[in-house]
Amino acid sequence: MGSHYCHLKLDERRKLAKWLEAKMPISEIADRLGRDPSTVYRDIKRNRYTDTELPELNGYYALNAQDMYEKRRAIHRKMIRHPEVKTAVEDRLKAGWSPEQIAGRMRLERHPIRVSHETIYRFAYSKDGRDEQFYRHLPEHRRRRRPRGYRRHNRTHIFDTQSLSHRPERISERAEFGHWECDLMMFRKEHGKVNVTSLVERVSRYAVVMRNEDRQSKPIMEALIQGLAPLPADARQSITFDRGTEFSAWRHLKAGIGADAWFCDPQAPYQKGTVENTNNRLRKYLPRSTDPTALTNRYLRSICHRLNSTPRKCLGYQTPAEVFESEVMELQNRLE
Repeated sequence: MGSHYCHLKLDERRKLAKWLEAKMPISEIADRLGRDPSTVYRDIKRNRYTDTELPELNGYYALNAQDMYEKRRAIHRKMIRHPEVKTAVEDRLKAGWSPEQIAGRMRLERHPIRVSHETIYRFAYSKDGRDEQFYRHLPEHRRRRRPRGYRRHNRTHIFDTQSLSHRPERISERAEFGHWECDLMMFRKEHGKVNVTSLVERVSRYAVVMRNEDRQSKPIMEALIQGLAPLPADARQSITFDRGTEFSAWRHLKAGIGADAWFCDPQAPYQKGTVENTNNRLRKYLPRSTDPTALTNRYLRSICHRLNSTPRKCLGYQTPAEVFESEVMELQNRLE
């Protein structure tokens, strides 16, 4: 059974400071306090006083450590003291916003009482937040914060000239509009071969989602052509894929809409991180347990609308729809 971490109290911090000054080993301090050594190490690391101008004053001081702890605790308790803020945060999380998007939009709109994304996370994983199961509203629905892993993809032969090492830097640096990333979202085998294409424009983060009846490459490419054809040519210049066999009919793109195709290195989905991140957001609405045969175009459009209407930190808290529409309008003005 895992032990529950409990913060040190002031009297314990006073003893800790005295014993540290006496050069007592951490293991012995922990034993005397009746605490796990990791608890003692954690408190020293979090609450140690540091002065860059007078480093000789650096050290662990009981009252200073207690003050630092109480200030951190007060930060996440802001959502308890101001229930209207907690309600607003919860509503936006339920609407698919991330903590960073919520905090950034609050700053942009100059809310009189606002919270940082870290405050939202800290509350979610605090005792109060856990009691309310607030973490369930976070994008990943995780009980604990942890780094994400990467999906593995099938390998297929692609000409070397189509690899990312040959893709122009202006695309990699997001300096030019009209370059997309594409991926397939799969579901449980019991639902057959029906899948969903996720397509994201790299500059605006604008997302398009389409249903496919199977994983054959040619129909997938035809659907991409049909979906992107209404846009100005400069708004659909290229698409970056992984090396799955589902994208082996990439030559149809050039013939159909004049778009180039680029491919990630084998087992390197992070090279198209924009669409991978979008997939993570889409999984909130399309978990692997979803029956894709029941998905309607109307429902998929509603998901896209929600994602494209959510402000992004990387866009200065504009929405993907706002940036995409602005870029397309600029292209159309050039043609007139």
